[in-house]
Amino acid sequence: MVTTVGTEATIQDLVQNLLYLEHDAIAAYETTIDRLNNAQYKQQIASFREDHLRHVQELRKMAGMLGIESPTEGDAKQWLTTGKVALAGLMGDGAVLQAMRSNEEDTVAAYERASEHADAAPESRRFFAAFAADERRHREWMNQTSGNA
Repeated sequence: MVTTVGTEATIQDLVQNLLYLEHDAIAAYETTIDRLNNAQYKQQIASFREDHLRHVQELRKMAGMLGIESPTEGDAKQWLTTGKVALAGLMGDGAVLQAMRSNEEDTVAAYERASEHADAAPESRRFFAAFAADERRHREWMNQTSGNA
């Protein structure tokens, strides 16, 4: 799935869509934890989920400062992010991690674009760049680990 998050015209729409994306990601992480067999993989995925929860906290603060509603759950894309993980679960841990790696592609792209958004304040851009670094770290671990699972 290719996301358009990060291409919004306004910072308000950007923050709102990043929140939807994060909630979708959290749901996918929960599905992943349920589908994995390897306890160490589950533990690592749970720590990545914590990063996403932290991102939600910061994005909610931004939403509050911008005076916009803060979504509390994902959108229709959640079915796609969790569905491919659930299906991959039929093929083992490696396939589950590959499905999650493809989800991370979207979050990396979204935060990289957000970190350069014209309406974003410098502090917001720094948060977005840090979140992109988290997402790249998640993606890299999944890419490396899925080949060994």
